[in-house]
Amino acid sequence: MTETKKQNFTPAIIVMFALFFMIAFVTNLAGSMGVVVTNQFGASKALSQLGTLANFIAYACMGIPAGIILRRKGYKFTALAAVIVGLVGVAIQFLSGYAESFFVYVLGAFVAGFSMCMLNIVVNPMLNTLGGGGNRGNQLIQMGGSCNSIGGTIAPILVGWLVGGSIENATVAKAAPVMIIAMAIFALAFLVILFTKIPEPHMETAEEKAARLAGTAQKDKHSPLSFRHFVLGAIAIFFYVGIEVGIPNTANIHFSGLANVGPAIAGTFIGAYWFCMLIGRLTGSAIGGKVSSKKMLVTTSLVAIIFLLLAMYIPESKTLTIGKYTVPWSLGFLTLCGLCTSVMWGSIFNLSTEGLGKYTAAASGIFMTLVCGGGIIPFLQNLLADKVGSIPSYWLIVACLCYLLFYALSGHKNVNKDIPVE
Repeated sequence: MTETKKQNFTPAIIVMFALFFMIAFVTNLAGSMGVVVTNQFGASKALSQLGTLANFIAYACMGIPAGIILRRKGYKFTALAAVIVGLVGVAIQFLSGYAESFFVYVLGAFVAGFSMCMLNIVVNPMLNTLGGGGNRGNQLIQMGGSCNSIGGTIAPILVGWLVGGSIENATVAKAAPVMIIAMAIFALAFLVILFTKIPEPHMETAEEKAARLAGTAQKDKHSPLSFRHFVLGAIAIFFYVGIEVGIPNTANIHFSGLANVGPAIAGTFIGAYWFCMLIGRLTGSAIGGKVSSKKMLVTTSLVAIIFLLLAMYIPESKTLTIGKYTVPWSLGFLTLCGLCTSVMWGSIFNLSTEGLGKYTAAASGIFMTLVCGGGIIPFLQNLLADKVGSIPSYWLIVACLCYLLFYALSGHKNVNKDIPVE
């Protein structure tokens, strides 16, 4: 690690930040399109989340294989392959509007999900490693998360305003310019990554490869799953991504259907949610070297619970006026939750991988498998919303936040320090 600190990896860090942007832009494209498919394909609230579910289920399928690819082929190869897959996935979604096929749309979201998983496999351990782990590693992840928030902010706003003020106008064809932008970003990213030198701190050595091919490689009796704090952290990641995606996706579907709000305003506020995440991550990156991940996670979990309770118990008839628009206070408090979800990923990742050493790359693959919570939790929440209403469905998110609070207070402690990690 001393050698890593002496080298200048600024170009590699910049590339990782660019990949963070792409992850959020394409992922939020799937979430924002939920408003479109409810109109064009007549989907229920639950079915409107199938694109997001397909996108995140791909993580469950690709998480561990992507970790193996990273170990054997390295960061650069994995990133280039991910960009190509992402371009194909968005292209399929683009064609779904002209094919008038919900199945084609969901298929495209699933393929794009493979790409997002592979990119996540690359950016998180890379930034944590280049930062030297600890608070500095968390700080770099938070800075990358700021780029992630920019991409997340832009996607729903673009979709919302392309659709317009009424949900009856929502079609895939109207949102096509956003997908064209996404494909252009992928094409540009491929060229940038291709000509950028990226270090390979976790790639297997020639000796390890030879031993693997000869079948003489020694099998480690331990794995990331041998660490209690990592297992509990992986569960926390499952719930966290569900929280992060469920809050805006459910709000977007619900408020877009209200006559006094509509897709354009709802999309703008959902964009503001991701912008709040940007503010939170910029703040987190600024204080990340001084404030522990534990304190960040405890504080943000508690505040998010308070915001959700306010959103659920303040009647929608209570509104605030912004310019010529009148918006329910509940939508405002849901938007503010972005300030809290902003730093949770970096905090959980940092706490969960602390002390894992050589198991870090494999741990990242397992993490990516559990990111499927970003599709499963919103789907379950909207199944609940179809039964009891969108606002009461947020009790599921509150329960998930309570688990994060437990992890921050107690579950993150490493009780397996006797396992060798060098």
